[in-house]
Amino acid sequence: MSQTSTQDATAEPPTQSASTRPTKAKKNRLSGGFFRFVITRFLLIIPTVFILVTVVFFVMRATGDPITAAQGGRLSPEELQRRIHEAGYDRPLIVQYVDYLGDLLHGDLGTTVTDNQPVISILTRYGAATFELAILALIVAMVVGIAFGRIAAHHRDRLADAGIRTFAILCYATPVFFLGLMLKLIFAVWLGWLPSSGRADLSSMAQFDRLVQPTGFYIIDALQLGDMTVLADVLRHAVLPALALGLLTAGVFIRLVRTNVISTYNSGYVEAARSRGVSEKRLLSKHAWRPALIPIITVMGMQIAVMLAGAVLTETTFEWKGLGFMLSNYLKARDFVAVQGIVILIAIIVSVANFIVDVISALIDPRVRY
Repeated sequence: MSQTSTQDATAEPPTQSASTRPTKAKKNRLSGGFFRFVITRFLLIIPTVFILVTVVFFVMRATGDPITAAQGGRLSPEELQRRIHEAGYDRPLIVQYVDYLGDLLHGDLGTTVTDNQPVISILTRYGAATFELAILALIVAMVVGIAFGRIAAHHRDRLADAGIRTFAILCYATPVFFLGLMLKLIFAVWLGWLPSSGRADLSSMAQFDRLVQPTGFYIIDALQLGDMTVLADVLRHAVLPALALGLLTAGVFIRLVRTNVISTYNSGYVEAARSRGVSEKRLLSKHAWRPALIPIITVMGMQIAVMLAGAVLTETTFEWKGLGFMLSNYLKARDFVAVQGIVILIAIIVSVANFIVDVISALIDPRVRY
């Protein structure tokens, strides 16, 4: 009998380890698939940015060299040719392109033609303003879009739903500059509640000069100062630009949230939960809402590109001195070197943002990885 028990004891461990192997192998396959997906999506950023850089370079050169475009009517022919030769723009176009790619790899985006500043310094000086506006606008879009979308889904085909859908259409159909002008007219001119332009008053700007290491994000800099008056001033200046840019995207979010919540609200597992006596409020907040987030997060990456494009008109309308404001000025001055650098940075930001959104979508829904 002791021999039998000994054999049983020795036979049990292999059976247990064999039963646990499939689970471990499955977990390894899932984690390996996820990391392969992340690496593949990250590597796709490189050809995407390369193609955009190439297109921007040759489109900018389609009208000639940057110096002739910006200074052609202000310099004598001899001075113009001298500056073109010094900058190397009289060389073959393919040679200029190869040299430009080499400079990009070393972080050199060139020097502006109109004010002779390194393009990289323009990006670092004004980039924070655009990022701050985009973040605030995204907050507005998420709050308005998600809240109104859920209300519209809950009151489907009723008066509230019809009103919210009309509001959504007006949001994304109205040009952002026109909406900005209307907001300025109502809240700055007629009511006098909010400032009409700029990022802060002159007194607040003087306070920022006291900082040893300013970030360029005025909200963060105001928090560093610990002055609530400066913070309130910065937020008051940010309300109208953030609303104008945020409502543009909020209209898309409203319709997307409404459609996806209604779709999941009528799915089989929600009906099963309803048959078990789960309340309608809990069905909406727990069962139907979370699955509807997946397409919302996916579309968010594309909306970031729309938002950065809208930032050009928004910053110009409100004299918000960010990359969009500077891009508009350099376009008017036909400074293609500066325009090229700003467009490339925006392209990189959009590519990275879409990569982050794809990773988040893959974490939420494993089906995205395949």
